[in-house]
Amino acid sequence: MGCIQRLVVVVLFDGVDLLDVTGPPEVFTLLERELDGDSGYEVVLAAEALNPVTTAAGVRVLPDATFEEVARRPIDTLMVPGSVEVDQRRQVQALVDPGVVARVKELAGRSRRIASVCVGAHLLAAAGLLDGKRATTHWSTAQQLAAEHPSVEVDADPIFIRQGDVWTGAGLTACLDLSLALVAEDFGEPAAMRVARQLVMYLKRPSGQSQFSVPIETGSTSRRMDDLRLYITRNIAGSLSVADLAAHVNVGERQLNRLFNDELGTTPSRYVEAARVEVARHRLETTDDTLDRVASACGFNTIDTLIRAFRRKLNTTPTEYRSRFRHSGTGD
Repeated sequence: MGCIQRLVVVVLFDGVDLLDVTGPPEVFTLLERELDGDSGYEVVLAAEALNPVTTAAGVRVLPDATFEEVARRPIDTLMVPGSVEVDQRRQVQALVDPGVVARVKELAGRSRRIASVCVGAHLLAAAGLLDGKRATTHWSTAQQLAAEHPSVEVDADPIFIRQGDVWTGAGLTACLDLSLALVAEDFGEPAAMRVARQLVMYLKRPSGQSQFSVPIETGSTSRRMDDLRLYITRNIAGSLSVADLAAHVNVGERQLNRLFNDELGTTPSRYVEAARVEVARHRLETTDDTLDRVASACGFNTIDTLIRAFRRKLNTTPTEYRSRFRHSGTGD
């Protein structure tokens, strides 16, 4: 018997994010290599016309087919990437072209399953495909999605969410996790794990896992704050008191508090604790370190401090978190 033919259509339009377009096909192509044969996936990049499409990165991509051409065929998976613009205040806004929305709605009716990549969720929402569903998108546009589509239950934390035959993915690189999950659904987790090894990725992040390795509830608007956040990440085990942070950026402590409140909507102490929790999460997911070692490496110093921070931020304990999210099979 021949393998099942699976037409995967990736939607193309001017200004689309390049990685959204190229990431998923890479996963499907690597699967064929791992299976030593035809996986049945046929990946087609579709656009309004066959002219080159200029992506947000400035790289031009040549479509394989037009929307009208793929609309004549049964589609297994419709993948919808997104596009954004950034204003002078560095605020990110998802772009929604009505023409693309109409095409997505049309093609969705011929598709077994639909998956948005990053801010592509805004296109699905505009097409009415997320009404009454829980969905995720890139953290920077989650508030926009919730405001513009109140019928959608927006959850900005997971790297991807599945609701029946509709999948939504979070950040740019989460398109790889989402694609691996699609492969796992079609061919089983062992096949997806083999592809993950080729991509040098952790062997399948759970869909409920946070999309962040550092906390970013809102984006900062100044280079000084960006520098400070990088300093915190690089010195997570050290002393990160308000006085230390203020000295690093050469401001007074009161001014530092105002900066954090104005740009991040939090205090320096709360931000540092959240950053330490995120680093601790990663260590719990990927290492066998004892809780004492995790606490020390992340600047908590004691296990009790680590536990209290996890309860405040995640409503769980480090031990419970590790039992749920520890990556299996991390070694050969």
